Amino acid sequence: MMASAKTVLVVDDELPILRFLHTSLSEAGFKVVEATTGRVAVELAATKKPDVILLDLGLPDMDGMEVLKRLRSWTAAPVIVLSARGQDMDKIRGLDAGADDYLTKPFAVEELMARIRVSLRHAERAGKEPEPLYRHGDLRVDLVARRVWVGKKEVRLSPLQYNILALLARHAGRVVSQTQLLKEAWGEEDTGTPESLRILVHQLRHRIERDPVRPRHIKTEPAVGYRLEDPTD
Repeated sequence: MMASAKTVLVVDDELPILRFLHTSLSEAGFKVVEATTGRVAVELAATKKPDVILLDLGLPDMDGMEVLKRLRSWTAAPVIVLSARGQDMDKIRGLDAGADDYLTKPFAVEELMARIRVSLRHAERAGKEPEPLYRHGDLRVDLVARRVWVGKKEVRLSPLQYNILALLARHAGRVVSQTQLLKEAWGEEDTGTPESLRILVHQLRHRIERDPVRPRHIKTEPAVGYRLEDPTD
């Protein structure tokens, strides 16, 4: 059991999934609150103040994207979307609407637990001063000095390459959508494209990965975005 049980709000109208998640989360030491409709989900989020929200998109009374929009108007609690909608645009819309992560059903419970742990760590860091140094394996990123090392060797990056890496480091462990990455790298000028982003990440991997073909640090979420490995993994 965890020292102080965190509360997870599970929003899903499929009873077998609710039972499965309730059992799995309870065994992992979480306190579980359940909702089968969007209206009840919003009410419980306000009254129970969960530490993490698991949100299905296919609800009987309102679309899950609308629930997410309402939640994001007043709460910063991590939201992980769980949905059978596997289309890439659904994932991108969810992330751009404020979801912290996205898992397509069916999923492994171990992967869900890992995503929950990352979201909780990110939420805890959000209320504090940001960590000035990212470390994972042989990679170090100094977000204050804007310097990058692989092992003992300092790596020189272009401003665009560094902007991408810094954004991924600030959200380590979470998928960052192409939209977010394009805005960070190219700003409001909107001159970047998914293809130019792909090339940029390709170049970046060749600078920081020992094996760019099998990257250890920057992982691809196909057609959605990229994820920098969580420093605690």
